[in-house]
Amino acid sequence: MRIVVCVKHVPDLQSDRSLDQDGRVVRGEDDVLNELDENAVEAALQLAEQHGGDVVALTVGPRESVDAVRRALQMGAGEAVHVQDERVAGSDVVGTARVLAAAVRKLGEHEPVDLVLTGMASMDGLTAMLPAALASCLELPGLTLASEVSVEDGAVTITRTLGAGDEVLRAPLPAVVSVTDQANEPRYPNFRAMLAAKKRRVSTWDLDDLGLASTEAEADGGPEVGVAGAGTRVLAAEATPPRQQGEVVNDTGDGGERLAAYLVENKLV
Repeated sequence: MRIVVCVKHVPDLQSDRSLDQDGRVVRGEDDVLNELDENAVEAALQLAEQHGGDVVALTVGPRESVDAVRRALQMGAGEAVHVQDERVAGSDVVGTARVLAAAVRKLGEHEPVDLVLTGMASMDGLTAMLPAALASCLELPGLTLASEVSVEDGAVTITRTLGAGDEVLRAPLPAVVSVTDQANEPRYPNFRAMLAAKKRRVSTWDLDDLGLASTEAEADGGPEVGVAGAGTRVLAAEATPPRQQGEVVNDTGDGGERLAAYLVENKLV
């Protein structure tokens, strides 16, 4: 089977993240493979090991985003594709899904794609909308938030937790599936795998390769991706204020009363 796993290069959660003057996340500083996408890569590798087949890592983003698919190659993916085009900059989640869908269709021109896997969300935007948008663009079944994934008899089955219970969903292949961090424990590549990944070729495509409309030109009613095609805008943003130092209260018998008074005064109850 052939599995495409979508990955993203995002700012490290431990770094100071910020937006530029256009309201876009500043990238290229302490960026890493999106943590939740590591679970998607691991799920793809496990399925390929069980059933045989290939894993293709796919990403969209600026030049440094290639590090995301390089990491997937280190983990064991056999092929990598990087869609890099300045016209994609500023795309919202729907625009990004259109680009990924076009890349998946291109990958399927020579050999069918059986399954598309993603993480449940990216740690920069945290919309968790991309998997459903991608399934819609590809006109494929979309199964989201999988904590377990299995493939058998031409269908994919997932288990996801809803409150106190589990839900089991099944759909025919091809399909789009997003996985949670409960799905597996991502493997850590060894030194030999890291060295081998550096030598692997990464295919680089742009919008023209994918047949998508330019952000400047009007086609089919307007641009599909980029700032001009986005349905959302960042109107304002400001840095999180520094955390104030807490007050230490020595309990001399009235600690409970003082705590209650504090909660009431600050409207926390």
